[in-house]
Amino acid sequence: AKNLFQGGDRGKDGKLTRGLAVRVLRAGKAVHQATINSLRHFKEDVREVQGGFECGVGLTNFNDVKLGDILEVYELEAVAQKL
Repeated sequence: AKNLFQGGDRGKDGKLTRGLAVRVLRAGKAVHQATINSLRHFKEDVREVQGGFECGVGLTNFNDVKLGDILEVYELEAVAQKL
């Protein structure tokens, strides 16, 4: 898994894109895994948001985000097996 973006409503670096996998961390423990199903920048529905910008994030089957939670976004990469 490649960590692409980490933060709450304002990411530190990388970029958020709809469809990426997310781990919701609360007090250092993973409480849920989901995918990003919606992104909003101001009032606009967008496909991606660059790190450092505020945005709204909707997650599949999860709406219990609390103050202090960290959204850790990652992308799975297929790696060819070496012999």
